[in-house]
Amino acid sequence: MDLDRLTPAPSAPSVAPPYRRQSGVLPWLLFLVAATFAGWLAWQLWRPEPIGDPLATSLVAFDKQDRLTVFSAQLAPVVASDDSRLFGLVTSRQVAVIPARVDYAINLGKVGRDRMRWDAGTRTLTVRLPALEVTRPNLDEGRAQYLREGVWITRAAQDKLTRDNTLLAERQAVEQAANPALLGLARGAAKDAIRQNLSSPLQVAGYGDVKLAVTIDGEQAAP
Repeated sequence: MDLDRLTPAPSAPSVAPPYRRQSGVLPWLLFLVAATFAGWLAWQLWRPEPIGDPLATSLVAFDKQDRLTVFSAQLAPVVASDDSRLFGLVTSRQVAVIPARVDYAINLGKVGRDRMRWDAGTRTLTVRLPALEVTRPNLDEGRAQYLREGVWITRAAQDKLTRDNTLLAERQAVEQAANPALLGLARGAAKDAIRQNLSSPLQVAGYGDVKLAVTIDGEQAAP
C-alpha cells in the first residue's frame, strides 16, 4: 500500500487580507473628521461677535467711574515756627511732625474719543489720559507730634505756633507730593488701573485679549 497517497498534505495557515484588519479603523477616522468639522462649524456659527466698537465700550466703562483715585502717598512734614512777645522778651519755638496723606486721581470725564485710538490690525487700544490731579493734603493733626521750646509759652502763643505749623506742613506736603519719584509711582498705578478697568469690558464685548497702551499727559516720553 502506498502510504503517501493516504496521508493528507498539511494545509498552509490562513492569512487574512490586510484590508480586513484595517476595515475597523476607517469608520473611526471618518467619525473623528466629521466631529472636528462639526465643532469648527459650530464655533463659526455661535462664536461671540464683538458688540459695538472698542472705543464705545471703553467710554462706557469710564462713565461709570468719572474720577478715579489711583494712588495715595503718606507723608510726614517736619516744620518749625517761632513766636515773640513783649517786645522780644518772651520767645518760644515749636517743632512739629504732622502726618499727611495726598491722593492722586485721574479725571476720566475728560477722556473722550479724541484720546483713544483703535488699531484693528494689532488689536491695540491706545488711551491718552489727562494729567494727574493731586488732592489737597489731608493733615492728621490728631497724630501730630510737637516739641516746644521756651521759658513761658502762653496759650495764645501756643495756638499761633500750631496754626503756623499747620500751614507750613500743608505747603511742605504739596511740595513733597510733586516729587518725581512719587509722580512716577502714581502714573504707573494709573496705567495699571486703566488696563484692569478696560480689559474685562472688552473681553465681555467679544474682543478677547486686547493690547492696551496707556499714556498720561505731562509724562516724559520713553527714550
